[in-house]
Amino acid sequence: MAQQTKNAIRRAFIQLLNERSLDKISIKDIAEKGAVNRNTFYYYYADIYALVEDILQLEIEDFQSKLRRYDSWQEAFRDATAFATQNKRAVYHLYNSGNQETIRRYYHKVTLAAMTSYVRDQAEGLPVDDEDIRVLSEFYAAALSGLTALWLQNGMKYDTDAYIDHLGHLLDGNIRRSLERSCQDSGQA
Repeated sequence: MAQQTKNAIRRAFIQLLNERSLDKISIKDIAEKGAVNRNTFYYYYADIYALVEDILQLEIEDFQSKLRRYDSWQEAFRDATAFATQNKRAVYHLYNSGNQETIRRYYHKVTLAAMTSYVRDQAEGLPVDDEDIRVLSEFYAAALSGLTALWLQNGMKYDTDAYIDHLGHLLDGNIRRSLERSCQDSGQA
């Protein structure tokens, strides 16, 4: 029952956030939309910001539990940004409500998980050091998280799929070549 109640609160909040900015949402609004009372909300969350953190943490955990083998880093990045694509207005409202750092941390975590999964797959069969995998994953995650932040700052206006495809064309094969170069540099190729 407790999980159903928390889910109702989360769903109600996301629905409201898709309709209006965070500063226009009250706990009373969330409670009414979620068919719970205010005390129930406070039983689970100290405030709306705790609710935001909980929702994003659950998204991270859900994303990490579904990590799979990716055929391209573009596919991994699309998975990492799926929440924003599906909830554009909610993410836009969150980002523009003073929660930029929370959103940036969220996207860095999911992008790092996706890129680490992809880089590990690309390293399969190569005698690559774990440190090289970590560094390369962090580099691409930082770059892609930065691009996501720019996309958010610019109002999420351009088509992400077209942008990712264009960027993919420019960077095609760089991860695998970097891993192969790492093997050559260490004399393990």
